Amino acid sequence: MVHYVALIHQDADGSYSVSFPDIPGVVTAGETIEEAEEEAAELLAYAMEDSDGAIALNPPRSIDELNNDPVFVAASKDAILALIEFDAEADAAE
Repeated sequence: MVHYVALIHQDADGSYSVSFPDIPGVVTAGETIEEAEEEAAELLAYAMEDSDGAIALNPPRSIDELNNDPVFVAASKDAILALIEFDAEADAAE
């Protein structure tokens, strides 16, 4: 089982946006934190099924590696960090 770090930020309208430091340009959102996490997991599953390769699933970095990345450090300010499970083997078998 693989875990991707997700950054969850509360938007001005009270909803929550989610981005993945290891998957640039991939974002989703939800009305609540729980919904945002669910949407994030669904987005990862969709990315695995993406046959045209539009979404590149880079291998996830460890928290230590991310903390050494100044872009991540800046992006994570005022963010909730969540680990989103992604079972690449199960998704690949479907």
